[in-house]
Amino acid sequence: MSTTEQNVDLQHDALNRAGAYRIWTDYASGATADRPQWQQCLDHLQPGNILLVNDLSRLGRNTADLAGIVKTLSDRNVGLRSLAEPWLDTTSSQGLLMFHFFSAIAEYERNRLRERTMDGLAAAKARGRVGGRPTKMTPDKSETARRMRAEKRSIKDIARTIEVSEATVVRDLARQRKDQQVSAEVTEK
Repeated sequence: MSTTEQNVDLQHDALNRAGAYRIWTDYASGATADRPQWQQCLDHLQPGNILLVNDLSRLGRNTADLAGIVKTLSDRNVGLRSLAEPWLDTTSSQGLLMFHFFSAIAEYERNRLRERTMDGLAAAKARGRVGGRPTKMTPDKSETARRMRAEKRSIKDIARTIEVSEATVVRDLARQRKDQQVSAEVTEK
């Protein structure tokens, strides 16, 4: 359930009528991955069991999430049935076919999303826009980091001095080394 104000009786009644042995209920937004009752349910399921859900929307956040859950169940030899989607019963040949179709659609969605994202980034870059968070590492800070490291100062000390994270210092010093290597290779040619 999305909130504690919602009533689960209708779902519980439907699951009980369908023969559910045990019912787990989480009160969490569909967008959250933190669902302790769902984790307990997964821990409880054994090979040969069938997970019965009232509706697929109660199981996963999106198509890709649902496909991952169904694959996890399948890998553990646990079947899945949905009361609202009678075509989804992975314990039957037809249901398994539908699951594979469902998984292919989810993979297609993920790939299309990735393609659209890359196309959008390329279009933005062509217009001179760079995405992401602005770097805190200015050219002056980068030079200071290089000089301090040459003096054998610690990464922690450098980060504290120029007021950036240690990871930022490490990335910048690695970039500087790479730039120097490329420059040296070009000079050799």
